[in-house]
Amino acid sequence: MTTTGHGRPVAPRPATGAAGRAVPLRNGGDETRRTGRAGLLRAKIELAMPEFRAVSGWLWNGPSVAELYPDYLCVLHSMVRSTVPLMEAALARSRDLAAEGDPVADMLVPYWTQHIREETGHDEWLRQDLAAIGRDPDEPLRRLPTATPATLVGAQYYWLFHYHPVCLLGHIAVIEGNPPSREVADLLSERSGLPLAGFRTLARHATLDIKHGNDLFRLVDTLPLTPVQETAIGLSALHTMDSVVQLFRELADGFGPGARSTVPPAPVPAA
Repeated sequence: MTTTGHGRPVAPRPATGAAGRAVPLRNGGDETRRTGRAGLLRAKIELAMPEFRAVSGWLWNGPSVAELYPDYLCVLHSMVRSTVPLMEAALARSRDLAAEGDPVADMLVPYWTQHIREETGHDEWLRQDLAAIGRDPDEPLRRLPTATPATLVGAQYYWLFHYHPVCLLGHIAVIEGNPPSREVADLLSERSGLPLAGFRTLARHATLDIKHGNDLFRLVDTLPLTPVQETAIGLSALHTMDSVVQLFRELADGFGPGARSTVPPAPVPAA
């Protein structure tokens, strides 16, 4: 799950945590996998990171963490609750294509099957976090999602049904390939004054997403992809990155005059 960035934060304000430290935005993953298709996919995602780092840095290193965090959980829920249904659709489509002799789809079937089990219930974790900080856990279900998460998720449905379910790997590479630092939950709890029990989703994904990200990148390296399929995965990843940045910008807009203007835009490169 991509939650708080990848690499050193670039924030327009002093980036100090509760103990005078910047909130670390990224956890370690399998840094050795920098070659092959997985390495190229990582490189494409990294090219799109500057703006994401900037807006993440503003959110977590600014003064409004306690006020912002409940809205962040609701925004994150709008993404996370789509994950399992997306993979279920990808699994069904992969099975259909595998029956027609598609070798890539055939290799995707066991991946989707396993990962659906691994991701089931993560949207409930977010509702539990809301309850732990004294908020209504049904709040994200009552909110009307903006067009941004609809665009983020809707593009994946289009690609998996009308091109190939392998595209969804690019989306997952962004969501799970850049786990939060293990320190983020503790530091944000200290800074906000909110109970640590309300940050369990971040804490869990700091560990889980290292394995999930590495599993995905290893799969990308082993699939018999065509050049166009490889490009499609990169396109999907960059679309997701762009949409996540937009979601975080919308969140920043609610905190302080001109919040969005303090986060300079950066171009998203082509796939």
